Amino acid sequence: MLSLQLLLQELEKIYHIAINGPEEERSAAASILCGASLIRGWNVQEHTVRLVVKLLSPPVPADYHGHGPGNHLVASAPMLHAVLKGITTVDTVHVLSLHGMVPEVAAALMPICEVFGSILPTGIQSSTKGEEVLVYTIFSNAFILLLRLWKFYGCAHEHSLSGKGAPVGSELTLEYLLLLYNMRVASSVNMDFNRNMKDKEYFQANNMSGSGIGLPESSNPSKDHTLKSPLSAPQQVLIDSFPNLKVWYCQHQACIASTLSGFVRGNPVHQIADRLLNMMYWKMNKGVSTSSAAGTSANGSISSSSGSAGEDASRRPMLPAWEILGAVPFVVDAMLTACAHGRLSPRDLTTGLRDLVEFLPASVATIVSYFSAEVTRGIWKPASMNGTDWPSPAANLLSVEAEVKETLAATGIDVPSLVTGGNTAATLPLPLAALVSLTITFKMDKNSESLNGIAGLALETAAAGSPWPSTPIVAALWAQKVRRWHDFIIFASARTVFRQDKYAVSQLLRSCFAAALGSINTIMPRLTVHGGVGALLGRCYPSHSSPGGTSPVAPGLVYLRIYRGMYDIRFVTEEILTLVVETARDLAATGMNGEYSGQSIKNVQRLKSHQLSLANALARVKQASSLGASLLCITGGSGLVQMLYQETLPTWFLSGNGTKPKTAGSASALEGYAIAHFSFLCGVCSWGVNASSFSKRRAQVVGIHMDFMARAMEGKISLGCEHTTWRAYVLGFLAMIVSCVPNWISEVNIETLKRLATELRWWHEPELSIALLERGGLRAMSAAADLV
Repeated sequence: MLSLQLLLQELEKIYHIAINGPEEERSAAASILCGASLIRGWNVQEHTVRLVVKLLSPPVPADYHGHGPGNHLVASAPMLHAVLKGITTVDTVHVLSLHGMVPEVAAALMPICEVFGSILPTGIQSSTKGEEVLVYTIFSNAFILLLRLWKFYGCAHEHSLSGKGAPVGSELTLEYLLLLYNMRVASSVNMDFNRNMKDKEYFQANNMSGSGIGLPESSNPSKDHTLKSPLSAPQQVLIDSFPNLKVWYCQHQACIASTLSGFVRGNPVHQIADRLLNMMYWKMNKGVSTSSAAGTSANGSISSSSGSAGEDASRRPMLPAWEILGAVPFVVDAMLTACAHGRLSPRDLTTGLRDLVEFLPASVATIVSYFSAEVTRGIWKPASMNGTDWPSPAANLLSVEAEVKETLAATGIDVPSLVTGGNTAATLPLPLAALVSLTITFKMDKNSESLNGIAGLALETAAAGSPWPSTPIVAALWAQKVRRWHDFIIFASARTVFRQDKYAVSQLLRSCFAAALGSINTIMPRLTVHGGVGALLGRCYPSHSSPGGTSPVAPGLVYLRIYRGMYDIRFVTEEILTLVVETARDLAATGMNGEYSGQSIKNVQRLKSHQLSLANALARVKQASSLGASLLCITGGSGLVQMLYQETLPTWFLSGNGTKPKTAGSASALEGYAIAHFSFLCGVCSWGVNASSFSKRRAQVVGIHMDFMARAMEGKISLGCEHTTWRAYVLGFLAMIVSCVPNWISEVNIETLKRLATELRWWHEPELSIALLERGGLRAMSAAADLV
């Protein structure tokens, strides 16, 4: 077996052949590099990923005499085609994401899209096997992969304001990917510069002291006259550098924001749209249509239809791909409008869209963007899925709905509004019906993974934004097409329930706590009572073929798959806080006192050795608060944490939310400590420990919260909770800040610190009072001296 060093050397040789080798060997070398070493070579995968990303940006050859920036990419078209063909699979995209290379790949794909989308599709490059590589094929592979990395398929309703206080769609954009790339490049340049400077100083010091090591001049940094400062770093990559991509990007955003406008007869876009419509209607009338939506060839993952024979080819507009994409929204709008008014049959609509995707596979992105936006407008009449005009889900719709309910029930979710077995006809919004009818015509082979990867996720998101039972109808149609995906389709359908029902999200959060802490939940009897990470994140997909019926999906995994799609996340803060407090109360009531709620007196007689000690109860409380902080931070980040400090916690203490009368002192103290540990962990996870980009916001939020604590301790605010709970919270929260994050205290107003220290003295906590002022720095020395 070859050593790791030899393997890396072989990979480097293959890379150099792909870059500088003979034309007949470059494509073969690129295909080898994108093969098993990239997918399954776990010991060389990281190195291979970086080499593959470098292949997407080949250097300009020394003997290249072409004109225009980026035109050397055309000369490397066969090699780029081989690379794109190898990295567009689902597994490869996942590998790139795991290694954190998404920004680098996106930055490398943009020039490819810009160049190959701007040239006429008449220039055909020959590959090593004599096969033709079409310009549309290279452009479509690169463009669709870029959109998959961007994850643009989010439905239009996700661009509305959510509980995070910002448009959800703005969280991952092309600009953001380029920003990440530029930051990484700048950081790498700075690190190299600092390392070279340190080496140079080291060698200069050795030479001055007469202890030179005798290195050759070429390896001595003190002799390096090419050392560059960070100011000479490469220019930043901006979306403005790609004008055609930017035009399409702006059109995509405008299509989401409002209906199409500005379509003036006679302008270039209208002329291109007319030519596309003539091409599609001619094929409809002639009866020439293919049996698949994604034309494939032996040389590509997605390709244009061969269409080289006679009249069919002559009717295809041979224009740059960017011009075709600019006209696609108007073509789709015209066809959908004609179908809505009965001038175009649903079958011809699907056939026309399929022919358009065959002609330019990249057009599927614009089609998906248009249909997803139109689904949410609510202006189209519903389409009856009766099996005559549109495909019918009747064969398995009832079973799909029943299995969705079973999947949710097995995970502890009971949604009464999920009505199954209705007698009403199955209907979908017209754009959604057109989209699902198009996607089920795609082939389910490896060559069509790119089309299915972008269209399938967009279809799921669009169905989730439509009224129930749109999702089961779409799932039933796809389950008829791909039976081996049955379990995945059912799970994907079950996920959409949480986007429309807050009560289902509340039950899911409760199931997460029950699974992780090992509590017995009557709604969820089949989850293990032992708890832990295995129960929280155990099983990925439901199995409907298990002997005992539907096996439960781990609730933690379900939450990780649905939290990004929730429209309103503000209620999650109070839900998680309630669960943390209830856990503390249950531990105090059932463990420390030996009593178990919901059981008779005869069933609660237990030995004292079976009761939880205070230390064990605190450990369980920490588990609950850690889980709650994790769920809160991944759901809303710093926005929800800020709301927790400024709104939720003050409201909780002022109203005495859920306070039980005549609660034992130990139970109240445990409850207060649970809230303190939960809020402290939320702040640490969101804002960090030391100085960071969140320091200014952290100082403001923590300062306001500590001022609230000081006023409540001074009696200026009347609290509704028990004093024992409040005292345990204050002491626990301040003690954790003093011992773990002293930098937070130095950012708080000194007057607030003095007031807190004074009140702590009245609470007979002099040590904590002095420690609080000590962490305040020199500005608090006088106050600390006064207290002493």
